[in-house]
Formats: sequence, structure tokens, C-alpha cells
Amino acid sequence: MGKLARHVTIADVAALAGVSVGTASKALNGRGSLREETRTRVKEAARQLNFEINAGARNLHTGRTYTVGMITTDTIGRFSIPVLMGAEEALGAGQMSVFLCDGRDDPIREQYHVKTLLSRRVDGIIVTGRRTQARTPIAAGLPVPVVYAFTSSADPDDCSVVPDEAAGARKAIDHLLAIGRTRIAHITGPEHHHSAHVRATAATHHLTQHGHPPAAPPLYGAWSEIWGRQATAILLAAHTPVDAVFCGNDQIARGVADALRAAGRRVPDDIALVGFDNWDVMTDACQPPLTSIDMNLEGLGQTAAHLLLAAINGTPAPGRHLRPCHLVIRESTSIPLAPPAAS
Repeated sequence: MGKLARHVTIADVAALAGVSVGTASKALNGRGSLREETRTRVKEAARQLNFEINAGARNLHTGRTYTVGMITTDTIGRFSIPVLMGAEEALGAGQMSVFLCDGRDDPIREQYHVKTLLSRRVDGIIVTGRRTQARTPIAAGLPVPVVYAFTSSADPDDCSVVPDEAAGARKAIDHLLAIGRTRIAHITGPEHHHSAHVRATAATHHLTQHGHPPAAPPLYGAWSEIWGRQATAILLAAHTPVDAVFCGNDQIARGVADALRAAGRRVPDDIALVGFDNWDVMTDACQPPLTSIDMNLEGLGQTAAHLLLAAINGTPAPGRHLRPCHLVIRESTSIPLAPPAAS
């Protein structure tokens, strides 16, 4: 009768990786300040030996459950799903399990989820939503760290990770100025909306600072293609001299593109066009494809997760953390080169 295979231990993993047992434990549990090469070597050794961490033993040793709660108030998921995907990817790399809760923009339901997550002894909570505007904290004096992602907390002592929308608007204006456009109009969403206000204010100030005041006062309306078409009609009816339009989101920009085409104006030859959000559903369907500002939502979610893990490990980073946006250039601001003439 053959001998039973010996159970692989963390000491075996450490020996194969050429590190101490303590270092192997830190690498596999996502703790400590180790070099990435060391973590990778330990994880590869664990893979080769088919070693699996005993979750029960790990929890008893650390007093942690290696679970994180995520609460979203965004029922549509347009912004929160990419944030959650990025956060889950970062947490998964640290072998953290995730409980996802949908608050549905209902304070009572949200408080129920908070109590449920605490009863499950989660190590921390990430809160996200569909607006960057500061919101009331989910609760006071929670026994676990909380990080707000995309949405922010009204409490400056909380940790919030948000896109730098003002800098994104300035990048859009810089791009239009760089391609020689100086008569730039801005069409955006509701005037009371935080993102509409931030983006419009930044664009207006940046244009003025560069000696090219906006071609018209910002046009506020809805976050929709219909409003984009209506606002374009307003601009054209006023005979406003415009050679570019920066829009507060991609839906508005697509409506502007449709209205300009219907009016016989060529994009970008006559009027260049830039959107905001880089939502592929809109940017790719726009004719021509739309240049837009990308908020890197997955990266924002990853940053939030890393900050939460740091807080769990005893190094919180309170305050509002701005994440950069970047410009994605497509045909709506780039005139294609003419094909070479036949010889």
C-alpha cells in the first residue's frame, strides 16, 4: 500500500522560493513591504507546489476575515461598474473576497447593508455611486476603514478617490487650441449638477486665461443626445462663430455631431468636437468617432482598493485624492490625411 502524499506546508513554499517562512507568509497574504520580485517568486513557488492558504488558520492568526464590502448607489452601473471591476481586481490580487451591495440610492437600504457587512466582520468598505459630488458619510464611527471611490465623502477626514474633472476639461481645451481652434463653445448638462459645473467652470477659465474667451456662454441642459441637438440648433440660429465644441459628456457630443451633419457642417473640418467620459457606446457610434476625456474608472477603483488595504494594514490616507484624466483622440478632432495621389 503506497504512502499518503505529505501535506504541503508554507515552510515548503518558503524553501522552494528561497525565503523565510515569515516572508512567504507576508507575500501570500498581501502584507508587509516586500519587493514585487519576492512576492512573485513566492507565489510561483506556491503555484508549483499546489499550496493553498488555510483561510481559517489565516483568520485566526491575523484577526481578519479577508473580506471587503462594496456599496454602490448607482443602479445603472454606468460609472460604478468599471470602478468596482478595478477595485475587485486589486482586492483579488491580495486574496480578498468581496461582498457587493446595491444601495439603490435608498438611505434605509444602505444602512441595512452597512449593518449586514459589519455583522459579517468585513475588514473594510468601499462606497461608490454615479456622481462625483460629495455625499453624506455612510455612518459615523465605524469600526472598519471606509474609502469612497468616484463619489466622495463630505467629511474631509474620510478617504475619497475622485477623477480630476477640472484638469480633464483643461486637457480638452488644450487639445482644441493645439489644433488651431479658438472659437470654442461649451454644451453641458444641468447647471446644478456638480460635474457639469466643474467642467464648465474649468473650461471657461482656461479659455479666458489663454486669450480666447468662450464663443458663447455655456449652454446647460440635459445629459442627452436630444439636448445636444437642441443646443446645436441654438448656436447655429444665433449665427455664433464657432470652430469647435467641447461637450460635458459623450451623449451630448453625439447629439451635436448629428445636428451639425444635418446642417451641412463637417466634423472636424468646419467644427471640431470633444466629449467627456470616453464611453465606447457613444464614442464609437458617433459619426465621426468621438475624441473624449477618459476618467480611467478602473484605475480609480484600483487606487481606492489599494488605499483601503493600506488603511486595513494601519496606514490610512485621509482626504480627497485626485486621479488624472487623459485625452483619447479620434476623428472628431483629427482630419484624416488625404491618400497620396496616384503617380
